[in-house]
Amino acid sequence: MYSIANSKGTAPLPIESYQPKEVDGYFAGVTLGYNNFLTLDATIRRDRSSTLPVDNNAYNYYAVSGSWLFSHHLQNLSWLSSGKLRLNYATVGNDAPWGSLADVYFQPNPFGSTVLFSLPDTKNNNELKPENTKSKEIGIDLSFLQNRIGLDMSYYHTNTINQIIPVSTSTATGYSRKFVNAGNIENKGIELSMFAIPVKTNNFSWTVNVNWSRNRNKVLELYSDSKNLLLGSFQGGVSINATLGQPYGTIQGKTWNMLDAAGKVVAWDGTAPKLVSSSGYYSATTTTTNVIGNVNPDWIGGINNTFKYKNLSLGFLVDMRKGGDVWSLDMYYGSMTGVYEGYTVYSGLNDLGNPIRNSLADGGGVIYEGVTADGKVNTKRVVQDANSPILPAAGYAYDASYVKLRELVFSYSLPQSLLSGVKAIKGIELSLIGRNLWIIHKNLPYADPEENLSAGNIQGIQSGAYPTTRSMGVNLKLRF
Repeated sequence: MYSIANSKGTAPLPIESYQPKEVDGYFAGVTLGYNNFLTLDATIRRDRSSTLPVDNNAYNYYAVSGSWLFSHHLQNLSWLSSGKLRLNYATVGNDAPWGSLADVYFQPNPFGSTVLFSLPDTKNNNELKPENTKSKEIGIDLSFLQNRIGLDMSYYHTNTINQIIPVSTSTATGYSRKFVNAGNIENKGIELSMFAIPVKTNNFSWTVNVNWSRNRNKVLELYSDSKNLLLGSFQGGVSINATLGQPYGTIQGKTWNMLDAAGKVVAWDGTAPKLVSSSGYYSATTTTTNVIGNVNPDWIGGINNTFKYKNLSLGFLVDMRKGGDVWSLDMYYGSMTGVYEGYTVYSGLNDLGNPIRNSLADGGGVIYEGVTADGKVNTKRVVQDANSPILPAAGYAYDASYVKLRELVFSYSLPQSLLSGVKAIKGIELSLIGRNLWIIHKNLPYADPEENLSAGNIQGIQSGAYPTTRSMGVNLKLRF
């Protein structure tokens, strides 16, 4: 349900939509074990969905996993508490979005007493097939020194095929998009987690949990002979894309030019000085299909520490993200208009110590770092004011890395002696909880790198970001 303002500009009118969906399924599973060290699990499921064509609305998916507790054969190693090898293979099906099969007229809000109908801009498809994801994983679980140290490592490889997505089409058809089965997206990576108890006495303990993961994805196939799927376009000529042969979620837009080894003008890739035009300002591409960022991080991780002393407990979680990019529309406009101190493109002091906005005769202006068309270092000083050319979109793509104090928890458990008179209650614990308390490090000015326009497929775009909020809470836990 959503709402819009009525024609008189008074309170919004609620609008509800009814989108019924029915899925029925059959599920079966079996677990086999041998001598407490070999285990085999197998499951199969068959679903039937109302959002798929009647003659192709059922799909099967299954999973097989096996484990070998190899420490069972190494009991003479006193330092090895447990060791297990895991292998998994699974397929997962998925149905179509509601209303993506048949073309129907859309009924917008009435204009006065006039009932309106219009044709949607997305062409539906009554020949859609279910989506399918195939995944493989191998992992190992280890613990040592009477479970004081543990390690879990896994490698995975998944492919998602027959994705149901609305692709762009010629508006000459009467539609701007159409639903199709398309694409093959590959994801593969490593996940690591470790725990350790460095200190453990009768009254005090210190537990550390560390997790780290690294994912790499690539678009292997798109619809028909398409080379690029536009996921979203935004102001500044910037877009988020799924491009064949590239990671899913590249940020594209205008960038600087540079000279390649042969002296040819090409899009800047960070390996050579930027090209300065004869006007003294940077030379930028005219095309908006240059990759200026990638929303995917190099890796993410976290460290959680828990300290316990008698009935008191203190825990804190630090989250980290390395790499990935975010394009900031706020910085794009804020720099041009002078809103952000220190980031405006026409304020501050130049290399001579004079205000940039002074005339050239009064020692103002700037010299852009780069080379001219003949490959020589640029030495031309130019005026820098509100009428000067702005930076290309690539100038507002930022590293989305961060380090955050994600959570802090302080707990107190009431001694059992205080509960001796209340037989029904076995324990009482009171906790103070704080989340998103501190951004320890970030590279995006004035905003949280996690503040994005969407939590779905379209990420890496930051616009109108609200200040990051902290949350505080109290939790009371009773055990009976």
